[in-house]
Amino acid sequence: MKDAFGAPQSVLVLGGASEIGLAVARRMLVRRARAVWLAGRPSPALDSAAASLRALRPGADVRTVEFDALDTGSHEEVLGKVFAEGDVDLVLLAFGVLGDQARDEREPAGAVRVAQTNYTGAVSAGLVAASALRGQGHGSLVVLSSVAAERARRGNFIYGSSKAGLDAFAQGLGEALRGTGVHVMVVRPGFVRSRMTAGLREAPLATTPGAVAAAVESGLRHRASTVWVPGALRPAMAVLRHLPRPLFRRLPL
Repeated sequence: MKDAFGAPQSVLVLGGASEIGLAVARRMLVRRARAVWLAGRPSPALDSAAASLRALRPGADVRTVEFDALDTGSHEEVLGKVFAEGDVDLVLLAFGVLGDQARDEREPAGAVRVAQTNYTGAVSAGLVAASALRGQGHGSLVVLSSVAAERARRGNFIYGSSKAGLDAFAQGLGEALRGTGVHVMVVRPGFVRSRMTAGLREAPLATTPGAVAAAVESGLRHRASTVWVPGALRPAMAVLRHLPRPLFRRLPL
């Protein structure tokens, strides 16, 4: 099925229990989507997410599929099964882990897990999805990056570095897919109020999963390559990115 920009008929969410992923899926179901795949580790949360989407739009084809970002050897098979069911208009790469900076500095295995999930797993799944989208000749790949990718901070450089790698990869992938009919969009949210950030001190310009979903829809409609959420982060980070490091260290970020 051919996708209308901003209103896909079929959606695959990698990281199916993600609050942002679910917010995007809900928005697409309300607009035009008829089929949604939620890919993630089997869990009550994944089942509950699927049930909530079915309740939102009775009659919609909502399915779950087992997917593990760390099991890169299974990505081709898992995504292949989804695409074998028909064209997918939108693939949303929504999985990721925040980690615990202090603990992961002491226990490097935790830092490795963050990097393998947020970067290595995303590279694998992103390339497999891109190949499938290119094969069908159309579709969008939306990659959830983070404002943390813009500049390393003392408080979260492990997470930030993994997102920086993902961000650069997604930008390059978008260039590689120019002219194929496949659109790649990088989304850079700031602090998102969600389960993942519960208990953390809220940063300035904080946002919500719903606001990110609205920005994703708008970005798809305008064929944007990069979306900031909220939009005010773009000029703010343009300044912060070029601040001398001694000044940057003093900021309460």
